[in-house]
Amino acid sequence: MGYSFDRASKDVVKKLQGRDLRPVECLSDATKFRLFHILQETPRSGWETEDIPVGFTLLDLLEPNFPVPEPEVSAPKPFIHVQSTDLEANLNVADIARGGVGYVGYGGYNIEVQSTSIPNPKLEILQNRKLLDKLPTFMKFCRMERKNLYVVTEAYEVSKDTMLTGLSSVNLLVKGFFKQLFKVRGKAGRSEKYSIPIPKGSVLAYKKQQLVIENNTCVILPSATKKKMTFPDRPLKLYDLPVTLRYQEEVIETGSWIDDIDPIDFMCLQHEVSEQTQLLAELSKDVQEVVFSSFLHMLSDRDVLYDLMKMLELNQLGHMDGPGGKILDELRKDSSTPHDVLKDLNLYLLQALLVLSDTQLCLLAQSVKMGLLPHQVELVKSILQTNFKYSSNTPFTLQPQLLAPLQGEGLAITYELLEECGLKMELNNPRSTWDLEAKMPLSALYGSLSFLQQLQKANSSSKPSLSPGYI
Repeated sequence: MGYSFDRASKDVVKKLQGRDLRPVECLSDATKFRLFHILQETPRSGWETEDIPVGFTLLDLLEPNFPVPEPEVSAPKPFIHVQSTDLEANLNVADIARGGVGYVGYGGYNIEVQSTSIPNPKLEILQNRKLLDKLPTFMKFCRMERKNLYVVTEAYEVSKDTMLTGLSSVNLLVKGFFKQLFKVRGKAGRSEKYSIPIPKGSVLAYKKQQLVIENNTCVILPSATKKKMTFPDRPLKLYDLPVTLRYQEEVIETGSWIDDIDPIDFMCLQHEVSEQTQLLAELSKDVQEVVFSSFLHMLSDRDVLYDLMKMLELNQLGHMDGPGGKILDELRKDSSTPHDVLKDLNLYLLQALLVLSDTQLCLLAQSVKMGLLPHQVELVKSILQTNFKYSSNTPFTLQPQLLAPLQGEGLAITYELLEECGLKMELNNPRSTWDLEAKMPLSALYGSLSFLQQLQKANSSSKPSLSPGYI
């Protein structure tokens, strides 16, 4: 369980314990969450919402020659975390493979963080300011598509250059038939050493407040929880809501969001994922093959996934190198597949994948290669089905019949996927405890597995080709 930028930012948010504080997930965009930067909120369906920086600040939209409030800057705070794991476990779940697996890893960070903020009294300087007569084109798109916009009003920045470092190593000790199955590049194991530089000024966490635009003026709401449409002159329709929210009885009639809406139960999430995978299955085999191969080659690079998602969200279908470019090529084609359907399905998978950690993305690629997806879908589904309604820690036991097909390395990979969601797993123990914080990443994992399973099923006639970086 190595340390990545998104894991470090989430860990710092937990330690700060700030209300409405959100982590920055992608290092490449860590400088785009500074004060006054504008974010576009996009639903991540049943799991959460995503804030996408649009590349403009509020100051770029307002008429020139106006006073700007002076930010308040805190003293730097040190955050130190060292993680070490040394695990050995017997994996003979059904006595088919008698052997074991050993995992050794360490990682962590030593970071100094300081906050820059504009408190509400100082924001009064910007309230009801006139906007430029000619606004950027993304504003027109956001208004047409009913996108909500937010302004960063507090940012926690790294006060000096720092480095994330770590090492992970897995050694598989197996006998008999499974010895050949578990070999990776001629060795029964793999190791990875990494270092991730985080430049000074990178934002780890931020707070946002909603921007409302009416009569060519801007208003910044007091907090992110005060929900209203950014463009209240465009009425909200029921079909505008994320799919999961359509199963709620409450219909928004005032043009304002209802706070903290979650799916009523797991059936809502299951219905949504089933509906989306059915749409995916209806695409031509050629299109599914392009999507499948492209995502397999992007799983090892979160930045590429994030860049593709931003381009689709902002409806930018320009040039992009690599596998992401192949998906954009399909969207530009004049084919029988409706443009919006293909774009939305790709966004659905991207939004689910980007909830997951870097470790999980690599484990998904291995799961595809080993044919584990059908078993993992059923296992994750059973965990959510049993515990989705619980808000407190609740003990549960994994079903033996669902564990039986996951032997050896397959079981180790699956347990690591679950542990990365926040569940405490032991390879030789089917018991665990439900954690409410695991609900969102487990839901995203369920959606990701279901989509990848459908794509692999459609492409079962040809074996996927994985680049060396996947294993």
